[in-house]
Parts: sequence; C-alpha cells; structure tokens
Amino acid sequence: MMKKYILTLLISGLIIPSLFAQEEKEPDTPVSNPFESGILIDAQTTVIPDAKTLEFIIQHKFGSIENGSSDLWGIYGSSNIRVGLNYVPVKNFQIGAGITKRKMMTDLNAKWTILKQTERSTVPVSVALYGSIGIDGRSFDQLGGLGYTVDSKANDTPLQSFGFTDRLSYYSQLIIGRKVTNALSVQVGTSFTHYNTVDWTDDHDVIGLHANARLKFSPQGSIIVTYDHPLKVKDISEQYTWDHMAEPNLAFGVEFFTFTHAFQMFVGSADGILPMELMMNNGNPIKGKTFAIGFTITRLWMF
Repeated sequence: MMKKYILTLLISGLIIPSLFAQEEKEPDTPVSNPFESGILIDAQTTVIPDAKTLEFIIQHKFGSIENGSSDLWGIYGSSNIRVGLNYVPVKNFQIGAGITKRKMMTDLNAKWTILKQTERSTVPVSVALYGSIGIDGRSFDQLGGLGYTVDSKANDTPLQSFGFTDRLSYYSQLIIGRKVTNALSVQVGTSFTHYNTVDWTDDHDVIGLHANARLKFSPQGSIIVTYDHPLKVKDISEQYTWDHMAEPNLAFGVEFFTFTHAFQMFVGSADGILPMELMMNNGNPIKGKTFAIGFTITRLWMF
C-alpha cells in the first residue's frame, strides 16, 4: 500500500506541474519588423533600431520628369539631397541630424517609440512621436536683400535685422502603425508645422495628415507608398483667401533590404525632403509631369 502511495505521488509530481506549465502563456512580445527601416521614402516609421545603433542615411531626389529625354527624365536635372546620421542612445529613443541641399537646411531631430504592437495584440498598435527643428543655412543675400526683412507690407515700416531665430522651422508628428499581416504594414499620422519666417502669401502654421504602407512581395522586397496632405484650417490661417497652399505629396516605389541595409527607389510629386518643407512649401500638384525619381539608402552599425 505504501508503495502505491509513493508511486501515485511521483506520478502526480510529474504530471500536474506539466499541466500548469501548458496553461502558462508565453510573453506577448513585440511584432518583428513592421517596417524594415525607420524611414519610408521621406516619411518616418514607428521603427527605431536597437540601442547603441548608428544609422547613416542618404536621401536623393532628381529633377521632375517633365523635360523627358532631354535631361534623362530629370536624372540630369536639378536635384535635392539630404545626408543624415541617427543614433539610438537608449532603447526606443533616437536622435539625429542632417543637412539638405535645398536652403542648406540643417535639421536636428528625435523620435520616441512609446508603444510597440505585440504578437497577440495585447498592444494592438505601435505609437511614436517625432520632432524636428530646421535651420535655414542660406546666405543673407539669398534670404532677402542685405539680410533684412520688414514687419508688414506697409512701405513706411522700418527694416529689422534678420536674426538666427528667423531661420528656424519646427515639425512634430504623432505616428500610429499596425502590422496587419506578415506582408502588410500600415501607418497613419498627424503633424504640426511652424515656420518663424514665411512669405506674405503663406501661413506660419500648417496641420497635416499622413498615411504610409508597405506590402512585401518577397522575403527581401516590398512595394511602398506614402501620402502627405496639408489641411486648410481657417481658424489658424493668417490669410483672407486660400490662394497659396502647399500641395499634397504622393510617392510610391520599391524597397529592398538586408539586416543592415535598406534601399528604396521611388517616384514622388514633391521635390522637398524634410517634412516641414513637404507640408509648407510643396508647390507640385499630383500629376504626371511633376513626379521625380528618387532613392533613399540607410546603413546600420551596431556598437
């Protein structure tokens, strides 16, 4: 009888813990690679590389295709280029800087991924905040006369010095993304742009809406698309009419990626690269001849 009792205890000790172990749930981990890079054409994604990672970025947009073969559909036309570096000092937080050919604009930026979507959708979406400060680096002559501007259109308004703060512009964005399937990821966002100095026909502030998507067609290839839409918000406008308003931006292309590289080739309607330029100063309507070829390259180094 004692032997049967001991045998029963041993069997129970083996079976019962295994039953409880089966009932314990695995941790709900973040989804892998909702996007292959922190940048999609010229839009930000919710993705931030691992901590202690340095990212090098080249963004290049050729001229528009409107001249056809005379300048090889814009490839030998005017171009806009940005070179940038990003660094991830701690998990889910990135800082960066870059310089763009147009307006010789230096930008300082930061991104924070607040939430990450999980495999079992305990957290259903990823959420990130992105902010950037632009510094117009053009000479005084290019900015207007001998480095001076006026306070109003009145002829008798005295001139004032054009200071450093007049060169500044700001961009902030909330990004919400979801990896819908292993192949499809989507994002939406809203942004606020402010320029300290603008032309008479422009507003200082613009609110925008954004949408991005990636559809994988192979283990290392995807179709990508971005769309940016400046809103006409009368309550924040300084103008009586809507004669001058930035155009929406549409871009689409393909992406090829490895563990440390991403190469994106696309066509897009905007010739700007920085987000504040896209929202405030894009003058190209979405039609065939305004589109231009471009590419974005990223390279990661882990330390």
